[in-house]
Amino acid sequence: MTHPIIFDTDPGVDDAQAIAIALRHPAIELLGMTTTFGNVDVATATHNALLLAELAGREVPVAQGAAAPLVKPRHPAPAHIHGANGLGDIALPAVQGRADPRSAARFIIDTINARPGEVTLVAVGPLGNLATALQLDPTIIDKVKQVVVMGGSVREGGNVTPVAEANIFNDPHAAARVLTAGWPLTLVGLDVTHRCVLAPGHMARIAAGQDKLGEVLAGSYGFYRDFYQEMLGIDGCCPHDSCALAWLIRPELFTTARGHLTVATQGEAEGQTIFAPENRGYIEPRWSRTPLADVCLGVDGKAVVEWITETLA
Repeated sequence: MTHPIIFDTDPGVDDAQAIAIALRHPAIELLGMTTTFGNVDVATATHNALLLAELAGREVPVAQGAAAPLVKPRHPAPAHIHGANGLGDIALPAVQGRADPRSAARFIIDTINARPGEVTLVAVGPLGNLATALQLDPTIIDKVKQVVVMGGSVREGGNVTPVAEANIFNDPHAAARVLTAGWPLTLVGLDVTHRCVLAPGHMARIAAGQDKLGEVLAGSYGFYRDFYQEMLGIDGCCPHDSCALAWLIRPELFTTARGHLTVATQGEAEGQTIFAPENRGYIEPRWSRTPLADVCLGVDGKAVVEWITETLA
């Protein structure tokens, strides 16, 4: 079975790895990429998405989207994690192509309406593009096949605050809208992505199998790996965004739970994803008022990393 997808992204080292998978895997039909601020500013995100597709020899529509959060002030991009250019500050070739003239939200709407019931949205950055598309055309809730979000954390704790994961924290109001919209949604968060480590040996195999794109993946990986060694003491990196595609293609490698999601939009817990398991009673019903969604809580991390490596090598 082939999965037609729109990849909503803020590339980003781990985004680049996932984009390479989306460009290469035979079961993925990459209909387009939509870009957002997050790991970099949105113009850099668009540049990187265009570049990665060109290095893979593919012509893929790229539509530029959200430049800032819906409500809160934008935080500076994390150059210490991804580099100022998003790809480890390695030298990059010039980009030949141009972005689609439509906004990211309009591209999402047009693509879903053209193929109702077929398109999967895979979102691996802050969720402003999806939230805006919902605002402009709420009917896409019933027309999209499914939505896969890399973001959030239920049991693991946060990576930018004690409780919040970066994508959700960067635009919590957008996340609150997207995670509670009522469309078929799976959250792939830190509970599983932190169980996956892409080691130097894996990246060596990937670089050998990717030609020009492999050079960028390997070069940016070195910068990202240094961050993970310093912050988490691991020799490698967590391929967060690739895990969303792994769930799409190999869901049997994951354990999920069904329940209700809410997002804290202010205060000390800003950006926290709160998960209330289905049919679990609490002192008040407010935590179970949102539509049901699926959340990944367990994973065979070694198998996921091997799938990523085999796909790209």
